[in-house]
Amino acid sequence: MTQLSPPEAWLQQTAARRSPDLRQERAVRTREQILFAAAELFAQAGFQKTSIKDVADRAGVTKGAIFFHYPTKEILATAVVEAHYSRWPDLLARAQAQGLSPLDVAFEVLDQAAVAFRDDLVVRAGARLQIERSLIDAPLPRPYEGWTDVLATLLHDARDSGELRPGTDPDAAARCLVASFFGTQHISDTLSQRADLLERWADMRELLALSLRP
Repeated sequence: MTQLSPPEAWLQQTAARRSPDLRQERAVRTREQILFAAAELFAQAGFQKTSIKDVADRAGVTKGAIFFHYPTKEILATAVVEAHYSRWPDLLARAQAQGLSPLDVAFEVLDQAAVAFRDDLVVRAGARLQIERSLIDAPLPRPYEGWTDVLATLLHDARDSGELRPGTDPDAAARCLVASFFGTQHISDTLSQRADLLERWADMRELLALSLRP
């Protein structure tokens, strides 16, 4: 058996210690690569018209690599929808960090969500998959409820600080905000693939602000 010199032994031991971390990093990168490729295809073609082979070709990996990380297309679709929802807590935190009033935070969150729906492929894919949820044999997160809860909390705070028009019910107002925002983004998607979403939302936002502020 060949005796390793001290430097060679050190390098071999270092490589052995690092290799699990490197494998893990590669696995994470591959998983993210697959997820983003799937999001692109789901956003463009939808769930039924996207195959695992399509995703593999777009991601530049084998079908086996996809099945290693996502055993079924339904699991892959669920992961894309969950990634869609993972965007929103950071967005809310950024809005709250600006030192805005509660009502202004609510509108800032929706303003930034409009940008995400226009520009972020994962958000666009998650929205399309939620519309196609009846075609996906897997439990997906329930849409709209989280948004309604967050906005209701902000609007209760806005009422307590005197930002809401007297007599406004924060819970009803939150439901109206959610319906108005998601209706606007759906219409924009249908008519222009969300190219005019920011303009449409600006019009809706102005009307909502006039109705909510004292």
